[in-house]
Amino acid sequence: MLRLAFAIALLTAVGVARLVSADELAQDLAADLLARTGAPGVAVAYHRDGAEGLAMAGVRAARSDTPIEPDDLWHLGSNTKSMTATLVARLAEAGRIGWDDTVGAVLGAVIPEMDPAYRDVTIRQLLAHRSGLVANLGVFHVLPLVGMATDRDLMADRLSYARVALSSPPEYGPGTDFLYSNAGYVVVGAMLEAATGIAWETLMAREVFGPLGLTSAGFGPPGTVDALDQPRGHQGTIADGLTPMEPDARADNVPALGPAGTVHMSAADLLAYLVSHLDTDPSYLSPAGWAALHTPEDGHDYVAGWVALPDGTLLHAGSNTFWYVLVVLWPERDEALMLAANAGDIAALDPAFGDIAHLFAEGG
Repeated sequence: MLRLAFAIALLTAVGVARLVSADELAQDLAADLLARTGAPGVAVAYHRDGAEGLAMAGVRAARSDTPIEPDDLWHLGSNTKSMTATLVARLAEAGRIGWDDTVGAVLGAVIPEMDPAYRDVTIRQLLAHRSGLVANLGVFHVLPLVGMATDRDLMADRLSYARVALSSPPEYGPGTDFLYSNAGYVVVGAMLEAATGIAWETLMAREVFGPLGLTSAGFGPPGTVDALDQPRGHQGTIADGLTPMEPDARADNVPALGPAGTVHMSAADLLAYLVSHLDTDPSYLSPAGWAALHTPEDGHDYVAGWVALPDGTLLHAGSNTFWYVLVVLWPERDEALMLAANAGDIAALDPAFGDIAHLFAEGG
């Protein structure tokens, strides 16, 4: 899900902003992103110097003429991960879970067959992809979990996923190396559910979406089957042609993977979420809580759902292979950017997303 093939170093460039209105800048960036990517539709939203811009371009589905609308929903893929980490921070400050609570202490009673190597792995390590867990489970283990969130027992599915993941030997010794792991975030979700008795989706709504005013947020592929009421994700390559995906079980990862990447929301709400991480409101999280979300351990460059660059820039990308969304924070400059496309052809999208992020970072 995490894609960083574009030149990350370019994102740290600093320039003098053009004298351009928020709407004009967003519209220029969206038009440029659409032209460079060839995606059916795109969205751009930014925060800079107290101003915010939002613009869309293109259509909801290939071979349709239904335009992208300002309130349309975008599947965030792995950008969900920092939201799961934000949920951990909220629950930690409420005394429901601890950053250094271990897998063994929380899940040992319900997964007695877990490999002993994982028993001392902490939530903090799981969120930093340093647990040694595999990236994903194989198809054989995932097929029984296929379905829509409304049709599944989500807590049972998540525990089942975690049980299989934790019963396999680690790829690396826990805490010794980085291995990007969606499975690790599912284990975090299972730990939160075990500690609270409440499904991750409900916890997210109560502790993240509600308090931050993210009213459009939901889970899984957005929209209604047989009605083009939201953008469609697309399968295939831009060069060979894209096929719109109806928003059913085939259009997303299994719901159990929620904590790693099933959230959708509007571009405006995603920008509001990013700005919350710039503002670091102490009434929502303590300064220590925000720092835990944004400050990697020495020598590491990933923390709690963010890639952390040496200059303090935080970024992440997400795709369920049908959508692609990039988010970037420049905390020292009080700037944020989100770029989205309703296509998942990463090879075609990465260079264009990097170019637009570079352009924004330079002040254009």
